[in-house]
Amino acid sequence: MQQNKLYVGNFPYSVDEAQLRELFTPYGEISELALIMDRETGRPKGFAFITFASQQSAEKALELNGRDLGGRPLKVNMAMEREAHGGGARRGGGGRAPRW
Repeated sequence: MQQNKLYVGNFPYSVDEAQLRELFTPYGEISELALIMDRETGRPKGFAFITFASQQSAEKALELNGRDLGGRPLKVNMAMEREAHGGGARRGGGGRAPRW
């Protein structure tokens, strides 16, 4: 698990990458910021992943948990690795009866 990657959530959809960088940069060098977008609408989904250059910077930025941003309390946590789900194939026949 990366100890320098944060999950940042519960911010308004109007918040953009520049605003997040401005808020988090004082805590240390940001090596990656991924603002998660809705595939269908192209609008932000209200959460992001921010990777800092160092673990110490990420730990310091946890202080922003609960801070108000656009009238909403930020949720800032260490990001968890997604579990591997094997291949991309989906299984199941949708409940249809077999053809005989």
